[in-house]
Amino acid sequence: MLDFRYHVVDAEKAAPLFERKNKAYVLDQATGAKFLVPESPKVGALRTTRPPLPGKSYFIIFANPGRYVKKGSIVTVVIGDFRAENLVVE
Repeated sequence: MLDFRYHVVDAEKAAPLFERKNKAYVLDQATGAKFLVPESPKVGALRTTRPPLPGKSYFIIFANPGRYVKKGSIVTVVIGDFRAENLVVE
């Protein structure tokens, strides 16, 4: 699994990140492989979809089958129109 954490400063600007319709995935920049948010029938998607609160930290869990993405990999996190590029996996 890949754990993406972020801190909300402006709840209004961050609101689109929490909308269910905006699909989230990690893109491995070296290969173009996409890694989605797993969804369980009982738990649902492993991401928060409630309205954000300023000053609070949130997380999204992405699947990483076979540990394909490794420490040092450069990835892009995409959530709807939002893109966080050139992130180094720790």
